[in-house]
Amino acid sequence: MNSLSSSSRFLLRRLLKTTSLRTNPLLLSPSLHPSKASDLADRRYFSPTEASRSLAIFRVFCSRSLNLDDVQGPSPIDYHSILQEDEFHNLADGTIQDLLEKLEEFGDGVQIDGFDIDYGNQVLTMKLGNSGTYVINKQTPNRQIWLSSPVSGPSRFDWDRTNQAWVYRRTKENLLKLLENELEQLCGYPHPI
Repeated sequence: MNSLSSSSRFLLRRLLKTTSLRTNPLLLSPSLHPSKASDLADRRYFSPTEASRSLAIFRVFCSRSLNLDDVQGPSPIDYHSILQEDEFHNLADGTIQDLLEKLEEFGDGVQIDGFDIDYGNQVLTMKLGNSGTYVINKQTPNRQIWLSSPVSGPSRFDWDRTNQAWVYRRTKENLLKLLENELEQLCGYPHPI
């Protein structure tokens, strides 16, 4: 494993953590170079079947060339497009106020026990009874709007000047479209936001 690059060692460790190999710390040893299943079976952690499977996983992983260009991740930050603080406040406050009005209208049209919407201390909270709670707030240091969703979990939205929308860089999802889709999923009918 010494001949592997640091990124390959990292990926191998991740692979090992997701398999039964995690019970054997010897596989992560820099001096271990398994050449056949019987060598692994001699170690007290492995049965012959586990050793064969471990060796197969090790060989497949190490024989593949890593193409990290195909890995999905967040899009790069364009530091020229970072908002000035006053511009961020105007956009974020306007978005949250628009959401508050639209979500109050949405609440008037749905029959959900425990529905409540509240805006205080620059935090918008929408309770959907047993379906969960949404929390939307702005994060000034990051120039982001943060969303906590009972469906998709936490997300951080950056202002996209090109699309004139708050976009989650990791998934390219638009804040308003995400909320529309999730509310339709939770409540059973579409409501434009």
